[in-house]
Amino acid sequence: MADNFAEAHDLGEQAAAHTLTANPLVGVRGEDLVASARLLFGEMLNNPAIALRQSLALLTEFGRIATGGSALSPDPKDRRFADPAWTGNPVYRALAQTYLAWGNALHRFIDEVEIDSRDAERARFFISLLLDALSPTNSLAGNPVALKKLVETGGVSVLHGFENFVRDVVRNGGLPAQVDTRTFVVGNNLATTPGAVVVRTEVMELIQYRPATNEVHQRPLLIVPPQINKFYVFDLVPEKSIVRHCLEGGLQTFVISWKNPTAAERGFGLDTYVAALEEAVDAMRAITGTEDVNVWGSCSGGITTSAFLAHLAARGEAKVHSATVAVCLLDMAATQNTTAGLFVTPDSITAAKHASQLTGVVEGQELARMFAWMRPNDLIWNYWVNNYLLGNAPPAFDVLYWNNDTTRLPAQLHADFLDLIDANPFVNAGRLTVRGTPLDLAQVDLDSYVVAGLSDHITPWQGCYNSAKLYGPRSTFVLANSGHIQSLINPPGNPKAFFWTGASGALDAQAWLGQAAKQAGSWWPHWLDWIKPRSGRLISAPTEFGSQRYPRLEAAPGRYVLET
Repeated sequence: MADNFAEAHDLGEQAAAHTLTANPLVGVRGEDLVASARLLFGEMLNNPAIALRQSLALLTEFGRIATGGSALSPDPKDRRFADPAWTGNPVYRALAQTYLAWGNALHRFIDEVEIDSRDAERARFFISLLLDALSPTNSLAGNPVALKKLVETGGVSVLHGFENFVRDVVRNGGLPAQVDTRTFVVGNNLATTPGAVVVRTEVMELIQYRPATNEVHQRPLLIVPPQINKFYVFDLVPEKSIVRHCLEGGLQTFVISWKNPTAAERGFGLDTYVAALEEAVDAMRAITGTEDVNVWGSCSGGITTSAFLAHLAARGEAKVHSATVAVCLLDMAATQNTTAGLFVTPDSITAAKHASQLTGVVEGQELARMFAWMRPNDLIWNYWVNNYLLGNAPPAFDVLYWNNDTTRLPAQLHADFLDLIDANPFVNAGRLTVRGTPLDLAQVDLDSYVVAGLSDHITPWQGCYNSAKLYGPRSTFVLANSGHIQSLINPPGNPKAFFWTGASGALDAQAWLGQAAKQAGSWWPHWLDWIKPRSGRLISAPTEFGSQRYPRLEAAPGRYVLET
């Protein structure tokens, strides 16, 4: 039982490192995969000499495998081949070597042909999908761990696997489930920090949290989540809750919970969400009696927050004192360095816009399935093996539950985000109008704290460093040693955690890293030390939620987070 728990937790940790649904742009379409396959096979026909040379090299390697003379071996970090049978059993060793040999031949072919670098990367992506799908570990006969369990359980594991398969076909669109949803209930064991909804509009709820200290800093903090996911990534279980960390640090903390839009809200665009931020900020100022607030925006919430700050700057308003921006790309040129960016073309953008306009919304589950194919080993085949070949239940992991509890994206906001790719307005001032004012981030003059993840494949850290530079010389950049969500959910206590920090004055990201200070542990305490001096004087903690103008409406986590 302990081994099963450890395996499930490890599977959950692996998948959490590759969560993808917080990206609201475009994914890989079927047409893109067909085009990539056509490109690969077309190059084989156009370069017969190279194809023949690689085929002969592959046959030679097959001969070595058959006689036991091959030196090929799986990467020690490849968990698919971790079982001792892959090295100790000659049949399985030969099977693994054969799999590796033809994969290497395909990649060597792309190395030799002379094609555009982006075409080469698209071809490599198709090859990786093909190789991942045809891995011997994805079949019962080719997976020694699954065969052992079949024998140990007298076939029960296969029966459970078939039950899981049928359930996923019916309930999960044919993809293996990533998380056991029966374990979690929002408001019961997730999003449990005491608080109350003090504002509700057609766009958002504003949640005020109960102070955890006798004294609090006067200037409050507003946390702005991404629109494609629900807010409680900031308030998971207590030990992972950013909200609780803020409260324990004496910060008056508010969080926006976005409404899960339907086709009726198809017209909600960037202007709508920027206006909602100003409404939330004005309510906080009235409730706390302060002239300004601190803000924290993550991912697409960081894009919205940055647009809001530029809009305020254009109006000459000083309602925000400092900004924290986490895992957020503002320089859209950096999207070209992501897997999704390989397939961002004028045609794909037009198709994505057309699809969302037809339905009025982009379904979060559709995005989740689309992005899962960008990391199939981590987000599909791991679960194929766990759920079907081993007959295990998917892991009960809080981050994965949140990641699968997706929301819809209104068509207009989806189109507005897509338009950012071509206009790149945070770099090119004046190319975007926000609520009637031209967007110019250079006019924003405040202290900022920008966070990125070293192994983040959604918002690459080098691109996030560009975000810090766009915020100007008063920006502090922090780089955590983890991925997209794990760099955000980074509570103290992880002995493997560390981060780099420093001002964003270096010319580029690599130059910054070469001079940044490396520190052990989580960046959360470092951020708290940064934000507290920017949060005003200490006052007695309020004992009531809201104010006469903004009364308590209902207990946190509110109504919108429960809408499906």
